Amino acid sequence: MATLSLTAFGGPQAHIAMMLRTMVEKRRYVTEQELLELNALCQILPGPSSTQTITAIGYKVGGPNLAYLTLLVWIAPAALIMIAAALVISFLGSKGAPLGFTRFIQPMAVGFVAFAAWRISSKVVHTKGGIVIMVFSAILAFFFRSPWVFPVLLLAGGSLTAIRFYQQPILEKVPMKVEWANFLLFIGVFVAAALLGRYTQLRAVLLFENFYRNGSLIFGGGQVLIPVMYTEFVEFKGYLQPKEFLSGFAMVQALPGPVFSFCSYIGALSMRPYGWTGQLVGGVISTIAIFLPGTFLIFFVIRFWEGLRKYRVIQASLEGINAVGSGMVCAAAIMLYHPIENTPYNFGLVVATFALLQWTKIPAPALILTGLVVGLLFPG
Repeated sequence: MATLSLTAFGGPQAHIAMMLRTMVEKRRYVTEQELLELNALCQILPGPSSTQTITAIGYKVGGPNLAYLTLLVWIAPAALIMIAAALVISFLGSKGAPLGFTRFIQPMAVGFVAFAAWRISSKVVHTKGGIVIMVFSAILAFFFRSPWVFPVLLLAGGSLTAIRFYQQPILEKVPMKVEWANFLLFIGVFVAAALLGRYTQLRAVLLFENFYRNGSLIFGGGQVLIPVMYTEFVEFKGYLQPKEFLSGFAMVQALPGPVFSFCSYIGALSMRPYGWTGQLVGGVISTIAIFLPGTFLIFFVIRFWEGLRKYRVIQASLEGINAVGSGMVCAAAIMLYHPIENTPYNFGLVVATFALLQWTKIPAPALILTGLVVGLLFPG
C-alpha cells in the first residue's frame, strides 16, 4: 500500500490500473472481478472512489483495523505535502513575496479541469437525456454559485433518471442483511457537526462541517469537488484568492494518491488568521472531514452490496448523477478561467495543456513540474 500511495499518479482511472497490477496480479489480495465490483460500488457512493476502493480491499482482506490502516497509509503522503504547500504559500504571502512562480501552472490547472470535463463526459454521458441534464447542470452551476446548489443538482439528476428504472435489466435479487451502525455514525456526525458549527461559529468546527458535508454529497471523484470548493472557499467565504486555489489544484495534479487531498491545502489556508498552529489544525481537520463520510459509507454498504446492486433504481440513478457531475466540471473550467487575465498567452497555455493531455502520453506530474520550474526561472 505504501508503494501505491507514493506512485499512483493520474486520478481514479490510473489508480484502478495500478490496483489491478499490485493487488490482483502481484499480491493476489482479491480477484480481478472482486476489484472491479468493489470499484463499481464506490462509483455509486459519494466520496473519493479510489480511496473507498482501497479501503474496501483492506476491509475484505483484514477487517476494519486493516481498512483504517490502509486508508491512513493511502492518504497521508499527499495530504502532508499539500499542507506543507499551504504553509509555504501562506509564508510567502505574509512576507509580501509575489506568487509569480505559479503564473504558468494557473492556466495549466484550467487545462486540467477542461480535460477532466471532456474525459468524464465522454465516458459517462451517452444518451440525449444525459446530455440535456449535463448542459442544464453546467448552466445552473455557473450562474447559481451557492454551495448548496451542487448537492441539490446531484440529487435532482439522480432522481430524474431513477424514474426510468424500468429500462434497466431485471436481475435476480439476493437477501440483504443490513447493519446500521456505520450509517448511524455517518448521520450522527453530519448532524452534530452542523449543530456545533451553527452554535459555536468556531472556524475549525465550521471547516469540519463544510468538508464533511461536501464529502457526503459529492459523487464522481476529485474533479467534481473542484467547483464546489471554488464556490464555497473562494467566492462565497473568501478564504483563498483565485490564484492560490488554482496553484494548489495544479500542485495536487503532480502528486500521487487521492485528488481529495487538495482539501488539506484548502483547510490549511482557510486557518491563516490563527497562525501556523491553526493552519496545521485546519489541514488535519479538513483531511479527516473530507474522507470520513466516504469511509463510513463504504463500511456500511459493503456488507450488503451484493443485494443492493441488483436494484434497477440504483443502476438507473447513476446516469443522472454522472451527467450532473460532468456538467459541474464543465462549469468549473469556465469559472476557474475567469480570475486569470484573459490574454492569448494564458488561453494558449490552457489549450496546450488540454492538447498535451489528450494526444500525448506525457504524465501530468511532468507537465506541472515543468510549469513550476519555468515559473521559478522566469517569474515575470
